Amino acid sequence: MNIAFLNKSNTPYWIKIKTTQPKCIYYFGPFDNHQEAKLNQNGYMEDLIEEKALGINIEINSFKPTILTIYEEFESGFFNKCKN
Repeated sequence: MNIAFLNKSNTPYWIKIKTTQPKCIYYFGPFDNHQEAKLNQNGYMEDLIEEKALGINIEINSFKPTILTIYEEFESGFFNKCKN
């Protein structure tokens, strides 16, 4: 099944990565299709692992995020690690 064919709205695909430490949500993209996003996800994940991020969860969806990095943990010392 061609997943790109199902994306009739031409909404780009984005990689959503949530981490538990630091408690952040990152969006990477846009990508033309699901396969392109999937091919690129490992690089973003490797960068977060190098930064000592824990609890990494990855999703790929067709949508338009309004904020590319969401800091869910302001009080801890991890806030600076979420910064772009």
